[in-house]
Amino acid sequence: MADISINNTGSAASQATQKSKSNSLSQADFLSLLIQQMRNQDPTQPMDSSQMVSQLAQISQVSATQALQTSFNSLSTAMQGNQLLQASNLVGREVTVPSSAAKLENSAGLDGAINVADAGQTASVQIVDSAGKVVRTIGLGTPDVGLADFHWDGLGDDGQPLPLGTYGLKAQVGTTAVQTYVTGKVGSVGMAGTDQGAYLQVNGFGGVLLAQVARVN
Repeated sequence: MADISINNTGSAASQATQKSKSNSLSQADFLSLLIQQMRNQDPTQPMDSSQMVSQLAQISQVSATQALQTSFNSLSTAMQGNQLLQASNLVGREVTVPSSAAKLENSAGLDGAINVADAGQTASVQIVDSAGKVVRTIGLGTPDVGLADFHWDGLGDDGQPLPLGTYGLKAQVGTTAVQTYVTGKVGSVGMAGTDQGAYLQVNGFGGVLLAQVARVN
């Protein structure tokens, strides 16, 4: 915005000094200063009308931008509230989310899925312990394209129960490594922040953004 010069000292100059300290002018402040400038202008050197029009156009543009930003903020807040309300409907439901690890919490084992892009190829899932050792391999045959489910009963390849805890997941279709998923029940929902939106607390997994949910079972 162009600076407004005021020829005479007085209340107008005082206002300008105060506003320069805050480095911010509202539309009302601008119009007040402009009126004072017009009242105190030198009759022999009147204000440039084109400059005045330009200044009015600038303040109008700033005001419109501020109003638009306020509208966007209000819309964003409303959308976040709506997203949280929608997410609350998932409490108690099972969801499938992308993950390369899963938590074995009891003897019932755990459920998951893999992402199959090409049908007709042999698929398998490997369960890996904290030392990086493959403790169980689960064959899935030749699944169709899409999410192919698997269940791990918590046993190792030797048929013995494995300790409870977190295990890594690896999957392969043919010779290609593919994304693994974990399925768990939603215990609660919340907001991860203005930029990320709602999140779900999934049993056996942890927190995951609503946008990352691959499937609701």
